[in-house]
Amino acid sequence: MRILSVDLGTSNTVAVLSAHGRPPRVVEVDGSATMPSAVFAEEGGTLVVGRDAERRARLDPTRFEPNPKRRVDEQTLLLGQDVVPVNEALAAVLRRVLDETTRQLGGELPDEVRLTHPAQWGPTRRNVLLSAARLAGLTGPLLLVPEPVAAAAHFASFPGRAPAPGQALAVYDLGAGTFDVAVVGATQNGFTVLAEDGLPDLGGLDVDQALMVHVGREVSHSDPQRWQRLLRPESTADRRTRRALQEDVKAAKEALSRLPQTEVPMPEPFSDVLVTRGELEALVRPALLRSVELLGRTVAAAGLSPDRLAGIYLVGGSSRLPLVGSMIAEKLGIVPTSLDQPETAVALGAHHVARDGISMRTQNVEGQVAATGTPPGFPPPVATVPGTPPGGYPGAAPYPRGGYQPAPSNFPSLPPAAPPKKDRKKLIAGIAAAVVVLLAAGATYLLWPSSSSSATTFSAAECRQPGAADPEGFTGCLRQLAGTVADGQCAPGAGAGDIAPPKNENIGVLTTCSAPALAGAQVTYLHGVSAAKVKEYTDRLLGAVGGNQVRAAWKGNGLDGSYSAASGLSSAVLVFTVADRPLAGVIYQKAGNGQTPLSAGDLATYFEQNVQPGE
Repeated sequence: MRILSVDLGTSNTVAVLSAHGRPPRVVEVDGSATMPSAVFAEEGGTLVVGRDAERRARLDPTRFEPNPKRRVDEQTLLLGQDVVPVNEALAAVLRRVLDETTRQLGGELPDEVRLTHPAQWGPTRRNVLLSAARLAGLTGPLLLVPEPVAAAAHFASFPGRAPAPGQALAVYDLGAGTFDVAVVGATQNGFTVLAEDGLPDLGGLDVDQALMVHVGREVSHSDPQRWQRLLRPESTADRRTRRALQEDVKAAKEALSRLPQTEVPMPEPFSDVLVTRGELEALVRPALLRSVELLGRTVAAAGLSPDRLAGIYLVGGSSRLPLVGSMIAEKLGIVPTSLDQPETAVALGAHHVARDGISMRTQNVEGQVAATGTPPGFPPPVATVPGTPPGGYPGAAPYPRGGYQPAPSNFPSLPPAAPPKKDRKKLIAGIAAAVVVLLAAGATYLLWPSSSSSATTFSAAECRQPGAADPEGFTGCLRQLAGTVADGQCAPGAGAGDIAPPKNENIGVLTTCSAPALAGAQVTYLHGVSAAKVKEYTDRLLGAVGGNQVRAAWKGNGLDGSYSAASGLSSAVLVFTVADRPLAGVIYQKAGNGQTPLSAGDLATYFEQNVQPGE
């Protein structure tokens, strides 16, 4: 029986093969256990993948896509002048893995292929993965394995690590593109996901970007115009230079997982930058804190406390950051475990999952997912009912993404606290008061997005018209656009009178926040009643400032669009809009006390570093 397991990751793809009765082993592609998931479109339409794609990217970066999995929700990619379907890009990556596997098998094809996917992926995304597998030439049975289930199976494959039925393991997966967390319960038949969540705007790529911004702060003052060309390259030479710098920054990040300090080689005319581990940790600590807090909430959503877990397992290449383990130990009181190579854990674990422990299967299916029902001994499918899971903490916050899964009957839950025999009236009164508070908090949670809801994403249809605003003036769609800026001081309205819309004209919902790290400036967000109203408003602001403008595209928090910055004698404005919905943001700086406003280029840099929501 020849079984091939493939973990098609955001940055790297790992394949594992077992054949001829031998133990599973990693399939090395181009001499490495990990193959970049990158694709490059040649002039004739041929797709080149892996390290070959990365080398070709230096010739023409516009034809290069380093992370096609991150764009799974898009139908097509624009590579140079060629429009490439996303499933074909993913198929090219899988085809390279299949070619190498077939070569190592002496021309034979695997009898069974297992593809891993994030637990949060719904049928649409799984369909893209399946169609890519068929396009790649993967024949025979195709089985889909949720990544946390595969990771748990890998953890259990080590002697003395296997959780007993009724125990649970938390899987902390910090990959290149996203952060995923799941609590996986052990049953008699295998593993089942009890609760899962994630952050689409946190991954190793975001750590790379934070380090790039830090490096820019160190050197950009020596030649601001040259640095702007690196940030927004227009020539092929500048794109090559930017690509090389991105690779050097990534290498520096990886080195700081092993060394206390390292240097980032910089292109001329900039000097090399010395970066310490402490500096990197200061940059990423707020983002990693979000992941650890989400880990704690997901454990609670499964009806458990950290001390009842069989362990916390770290997977994903970015979990190598020493700060990850120390923050989990500090916040949750549990020292996490990292076994083997975190990059290969998911692919190796998929081999250890029992065949009857895989609930989503495809047998010779083209472009669809065939569910064969719940395997014997497993709980029912994931519920979508918000609320506190059975046995969970009383008053726990509603689980925001995907609901929870009822645990097996032998699965431990928190025992109810025994009430004291005396002061029963006080106890009842206290419980009643607590219930009132919790109900009020729950209602607030449901009616208003909290300041931590920046990770919540909304579809274009949901944002077509502004809904009710929360006490700080945000609709849910505006919070998605604002990201972490919404955590600052914000209030409904347009703020400064200079950018207020005409009186008695309803253009939509506005709210204004103090601009982070820019004294005397503000950021105003608009959820317009129509795209035409948004354009009319933003064009008026840019026209009032005049002067030369800087324009570029932006992307983050599940949104993409463009921005324009303009700077005059007394004020500077940057407007950023969203491509498919009537949302906009305005950074407004008015000069005073003899000072001049930021230039259009500097304001664009400020937007990218402080206001643009993370990818």
